[in-house]
Amino acid sequence: MAGTLYLCATPIGNLRDMTPRAAETLQNVDLIAAEDTRNSIRLLNHFDIHTPMTSYHEYNRVEKGHELVRLLQEGKDVALITDAGTPAISDPGELLVKMCQEAGITVTSLPGPAACITALTLSGLSTRRFCFEGFLPFDNKKELRAVLEELKAETRTIILYEAPHHLIRTLKCLEEALGERRITLCRELTKKFETVFPTTLQEALRYYETQEPRGEYVLVVEGRSRQEKEQEQQAAYLEMSM
Repeated sequence: MAGTLYLCATPIGNLRDMTPRAAETLQNVDLIAAEDTRNSIRLLNHFDIHTPMTSYHEYNRVEKGHELVRLLQEGKDVALITDAGTPAISDPGELLVKMCQEAGITVTSLPGPAACITALTLSGLSTRRFCFEGFLPFDNKKELRAVLEELKAETRTIILYEAPHHLIRTLKCLEEALGERRITLCRELTKKFETVFPTTLQEALRYYETQEPRGEYVLVVEGRSRQEKEQEQQAAYLEMSM
């Protein structure tokens, strides 16, 4: 009988957010596939977990994915963890889940912390409808232009991730594409120096011209007003009719 792949959410900062079920699962599986074993060993040591680990990350996801599927087919239970938060959200775990499903292997998720949802609930912006964009694709200019054009018309609240050394670049791109929008910048979520900064794109740019960005950021951006979008569509239709 094949084993099971467990997607185990881990704390995004505060270790007390680890669920008892996740800790028990990591203790009992045959193998833990971790994004960075050097980072994850601190988590395992804190909870006195001694399960063997192997690395599974962006650069070995295909080769290691096949190896993990083979182990699962042999009856081994495997837990997948990321550096922080829920696996398969903007990380290579997405591919492993697909490979397991195609191989008929059971996949189950142990819910827990997720930076995107945590930031959304703290943002003060609309939570009824939202979209998650992850990191903007700056390594592909054509794709970046296409994504920004889509976000320009997006009426749902937008959630993005960004590293501190790229924050100003991202804010500039968003301000140029979206104009003056409300944004909430969240950093160090669940940690001692958690910061939630509701402002606008223009004000955020001015602020970080003098303040060095620190920590990993979640950006929650106001969606476009439906009324504004409808008015623009009506104006375009009238112009075409003339």
